[in-house]
Order: sequence, then C-alpha cells, then structure tokens
Amino acid sequence: MRIDIITVLPELMKSPFEASILRRAIDKGLVEVHFHNLRDYATNNYKTVDDYQFGGGAGMVMMIEPIDKCISALQAERTYDEVIYMTPDGTTLNQGIANTLSLQENMIILCGHYKGVDQRVRDKFVTREISIGDYVLSGGELGAAVLCDAVIRLIPGVLNDETSALTDSFQDNLLAPPVYTRPANYKGLEVPEVLLSGNFARIEAWREEQALKRTQERRPDLLEE
Repeated sequence: MRIDIITVLPELMKSPFEASILRRAIDKGLVEVHFHNLRDYATNNYKTVDDYQFGGGAGMVMMIEPIDKCISALQAERTYDEVIYMTPDGTTLNQGIANTLSLQENMIILCGHYKGVDQRVRDKFVTREISIGDYVLSGGELGAAVLCDAVIRLIPGVLNDETSALTDSFQDNLLAPPVYTRPANYKGLEVPEVLLSGNFARIEAWREEQALKRTQERRPDLLEE
C-alpha cells in the first residue's frame, strides 16, 4: 500500500510513523507513506495556500490551485483508489471503513486547515470524506494519523499475530471482552476461573458472552446496526 499525505505541516505528521507498528510496517516494505508540503505547490513567493472566503466571514479557506497542482502531480504518476479529505463533517471513521481501506493499493489523504478547503476541491477530487469524531481540531493531520494507524495495522504481515485484529473491538459490532494476564491472583484480585481451565470451547463461549454483555452496557447502539 502507498499513502500520500498532503499537509501544510509535514513535520507534525512524521513522528507517528517513526515508531511502533507504523514504523514496523514501513520497514517491512508493507506500506509506503509520503508527505507532501502543500506550500511547495503555492503560486507566489510567500507560499500562500489560503485566502479570504467569498461573501465574507471569519476564517481563511485553503485555495484550490495549490491542491489541484499537488493532487494532479500525484495522479499523473499512478492511479489512486481513494482521495480522502479529513474534515469534521465527513463520515465518522469506524472499523468497517478501516477494513475497506486496508484493501486498497494507493490512497491520497488531504489534511484540511483553517475553515476547510474550497468546495471545488471536494467536488472535483475527493472520493471520500472522513471525520474521527464530533469535534474540531486545528487541522486534519492528527486525524490522518489516526486513520493511517487504523488502516495499516490491518494489512497482512503488520501485526505479529494476524488474528489479533480480528478480535478487536467493533469487529462484528461488538466490544472486546475483558482480558487478563499473570499473575492469576494479585492482592486478592483473581482471574476468572474459566480462563485458567484450558477448556477452549468454554473460554470462547465466555468471551462471546462477555463481549455481548459489555456492548449492551456501554454501546447498545452497536447492536442496533
């Protein structure tokens, strides 16, 4: 998979990809992540990428021309399955979207800023708009990092145990059940006996029961979908 991230703050974007699972995926050659500074595509000496909005109002708007130049340059080199715009009014990211995107080959992620991008960018280039929640950040970079983490960890070979992702919360619309590790008894706090039984059929049934119970208590809306 190749991911091209368009941003006005490439230095902010780079650090999440320099450690942990994301770094491992890059080192294994399972994913390429490239950062493109939108100011490199500006048309004046001041590297301006935003302007006042027509009709008045507070806040600046990211201009269409630098974005057009950047996306067009990338699309001239390869075909992209998705051009994703990170925006608060996009579709809320969920596990199903992450699963779908993990199957793609090439993606562009455009990070919004200020009051957003000129609507013509969304009309002409963007194939999918994604939000990571009902709140507003200073820019789309942190949201893009969250999206990349959610997607990249699903690529075969990234996790040491590929079955781990299949038991994550939100797979099958259930939250994950409680998990325990050693010691079996810590200051009187004991691990459920079933997990120590060695009876894998009982263990699996217990986990399914606990996952359903936790989902009913914490996220009953998931069971309605």
